[in-house]
Amino acid sequence: MRAPGAATGMTLFEMAIDEMAYVAKVDPLEFRLINYSPIDAMNGTPYTSKALREAFHEGAEAFGWSERSAEPRSMRDGKELVGWGCATGMWDAQFSKTSASAKLTANGHLEVACATSDIGTGSYTVMALVAADTLGLPPEQITARLGDSDLPTAPVEGGSWGAASSGAAVQLACQAVCKKLLKAAGKIAGAPLGEATIDQVLFEDGCIVLKDAPTVRVPFGDAMRAADLTQIEEEETAAPGFGDMWKGMHKSKNTHSAIFAEVKVDEELGVVRVTRIVDAVAAGRIINPKTARSQILGGVVMGIGMALHEETFSDHRLGRWMNHNFAEYHVPANADVHDIQVIFVDEPDPEVTPLGVKGLGEIGIVGTAAAIATRSTMRLASGSDPFRSRSIKSWIDEPKSASAMPSR
Repeated sequence: MRAPGAATGMTLFEMAIDEMAYVAKVDPLEFRLINYSPIDAMNGTPYTSKALREAFHEGAEAFGWSERSAEPRSMRDGKELVGWGCATGMWDAQFSKTSASAKLTANGHLEVACATSDIGTGSYTVMALVAADTLGLPPEQITARLGDSDLPTAPVEGGSWGAASSGAAVQLACQAVCKKLLKAAGKIAGAPLGEATIDQVLFEDGCIVLKDAPTVRVPFGDAMRAADLTQIEEEETAAPGFGDMWKGMHKSKNTHSAIFAEVKVDEELGVVRVTRIVDAVAAGRIINPKTARSQILGGVVMGIGMALHEETFSDHRLGRWMNHNFAEYHVPANADVHDIQVIFVDEPDPEVTPLGVKGLGEIGIVGTAAAIATRSTMRLASGSDPFRSRSIKSWIDEPKSASAMPSR
């Protein structure tokens, strides 16, 4: 399970939200939009950005939520009953102190290095793309090194802070190389760039370019040869509170998502299938849409398993897990995973991290199980009412015993 704490906590919270919407006889999506808040009630602080409303609108349109029938058991596909549900996802947009180095050689090859790890999250690609964007080099001329404690220090892989943290450090290291390149260009005879400052030039296609006179271009190699440099190497550290991030120090930093799920139930066989999921994610700047989408897909599949397949059994006499391997612990397989659509909502955020990046590793699972298991899906499909038409208030006011609680 990814997003420990949020994956379970948000599931129960979002199911309670759905229960309230049902009792209030309000569409569950409308209920969430009515109660939308730009303030983090946990801390009483605003968010650096929160495009959750936009995520709900874009996700609902892609899913076709307006066609939903609110009447229980009114939606069918052949012999199967159909339920539609929605939920909110939320996860911290964290950023940790990280160092990185950048080494440019006179032949135009760049190496960026950081001790961070890549556990399938796309760190190699993110580092290379950030460096390519900063120095204006094609990615094929860039090598990313990571996963070695001899490299510049980085935190552990986790918390969805990898791209934000290592990316910011790589950007700073490359910016330091840019400054050295501009200084070296001043050694060229005739000083083609004049006394241009770093804010007056661009770095593109392996050249330093004057913004006001784009035809004036100095190749990196020419600048380095003029300064008698065979390579330029810089190391920098990015940390919370750096630069523009001071503006967001007293704001809440979160990634948000809006998840819509279609569930089909075969009453005769008792088979429940998740046939369609739309996940609209507001995660700041997306460095690489391909690997970002892959992260969300993986999280959604975990959410499907959390809702329908996965369960841990313990031996109450010995306290040991009884299904501690994949032969006995059922996770979703290919046949369990159908159509998943991922949408990334435009959400510029210069305050959350130096790159405007929010983590993507864990937001995919948060809220997914809730969208599948909420009353709006399961009651629409089965017609069952675990509360037996009793109000939520009655469940809050009277004492509870384990046997008295409604089954989920």
